Amino acid sequence: MLKTLMAGTVLSLALAGTAFAQTPKPGGTANAVIQPEPPGLMLAMVQNGPTQMVAGNIYEGLLRYDSALKPLPGLAESWSASEDGKTYTFKLVKNATWHDGKPFTADDVVFSVELLRQTHARARGNLARVASVTAPDPYTVVFTLSEPFGPFLGIFEVGSLPMIPKHIYAGTDYKTNPANNTPIGTGPYMFKEWKKGSYIRLTKNPNYHVAGKPYLDEIYWHVIPDAAARAVAFETGKVDILPGGSVENFDVQRLSSLKGACSTTKGWEFFSPHSWLWLNNRKGPTANKAFRQAVSYALDRDFARDVVWNGLGKPATGPFSSTVRYHDPKAAKYSYDPAKAKALLKEAGYKGEPVRLLPLPYGETWQRWAEAVKQNLEDAGIKVELVATDVAGWNQKTSDWDYDIAFTYLYQYGDPALGVGRNYVTSQIAKGSPFNNVEGYSNPSVDTAFAEGASAVGDDKRRPIYEAVQKTLVEDAPVAWLLELQFPTITRCKVHDLVTTGIGVNDGFRDAWIER
Repeated sequence: MLKTLMAGTVLSLALAGTAFAQTPKPGGTANAVIQPEPPGLMLAMVQNGPTQMVAGNIYEGLLRYDSALKPLPGLAESWSASEDGKTYTFKLVKNATWHDGKPFTADDVVFSVELLRQTHARARGNLARVASVTAPDPYTVVFTLSEPFGPFLGIFEVGSLPMIPKHIYAGTDYKTNPANNTPIGTGPYMFKEWKKGSYIRLTKNPNYHVAGKPYLDEIYWHVIPDAAARAVAFETGKVDILPGGSVENFDVQRLSSLKGACSTTKGWEFFSPHSWLWLNNRKGPTANKAFRQAVSYALDRDFARDVVWNGLGKPATGPFSSTVRYHDPKAAKYSYDPAKAKALLKEAGYKGEPVRLLPLPYGETWQRWAEAVKQNLEDAGIKVELVATDVAGWNQKTSDWDYDIAFTYLYQYGDPALGVGRNYVTSQIAKGSPFNNVEGYSNPSVDTAFAEGASAVGDDKRRPIYEAVQKTLVEDAPVAWLLELQFPTITRCKVHDLVTTGIGVNDGFRDAWIER
């Protein structure tokens, strides 16, 4: 027996709020900043933030997600699940075509799943319980799971499971396929040109499967390496859109206050960017739990939010962001308490050995934060040595576990089974990635809890599992949580409906239009 999970009601509610909005007007060019310049746009091969932001408007997933992370139709118009949570059936839209004119069919979905198992680390993990994917007809796809996976309907966002054209990639070397340089999707915008170091240009897809969309004629993504120059580009009108993270935090309020400017912190609900300090659990002072707890008590998160991040963010004292399912505020433990930190250092037997602190080299805000954390730790009695590096060096050092304490922030993807567990389970301890269990924490009870939470179906079964694991992690302090980050998107107010989903700008240009 199948229980239908149609999104019609959700979509109707989502649209109800726009009933009194202005009528969208077609035409116009959007000028946006992209920072830093993406290393590539083939979304199955590259998944960093800038790539997802641009390519999310070229490619599509089977589903989209609203700000409450409820699924909406994408390339799938409806879906259903079996009562045992092991079979999911998707009905595809029948009028979608690839940008070269070839029809999009169920065979493309089956092919995409197999390709992404090889090329996309996050998709590989999300698909681990998928035993088979079949296409009983050109517009039906059936996923059969080896065991239930509670957040399964949350894995189909465009950056997590993008649909890739079978007729372009089948039988080729995926990594060297020439189409990687000229990406072909089904999305509302088509790749037109890329002038390296200057701009990426997308143009309207005239055959898009959603009637009447998109509205814009083209999008220019401008590459402007200097943060001050990006701010000036908005002030002078060269660009109309500053996606989250485009400018330094201390410029956000000033730019948002300009005449004709608007800003929003919405559009990050799916990602829930969560920052913390990696604490190397393998060796040195940070291998001691009491020392790690001391670090957490030494951190002045309110100062970081108010001064370093200019009020943008929320103190985080546990592994789950407050926007992630099953977040338990009762698990919170670490307030700013230097005296408690000093007592724990004494308990840990710390004798003043220097620890290396690796900042995140993403601009002045992060450098200021590293200096503030260094001062916090030294005030508690921990001797700190700042280690300067560039992005490549930070990637290398964290991937090789060559650090004592290191800044990071990661996305949580709305569900603990998708974006939280990977940072704490033993199976994710592997050199070579800065985005898994980099700290080297291992606790069999935590491993079991995340496995059980992923397999359980229904909030009533999953919630108590995840509430318990949060308490364990807070006690063990494998890392030192910092802030739930906010990245405001700043636009000219004449740009409408750019942020309408839980991933914001990343798929927002489908609905965006410019008042002229």
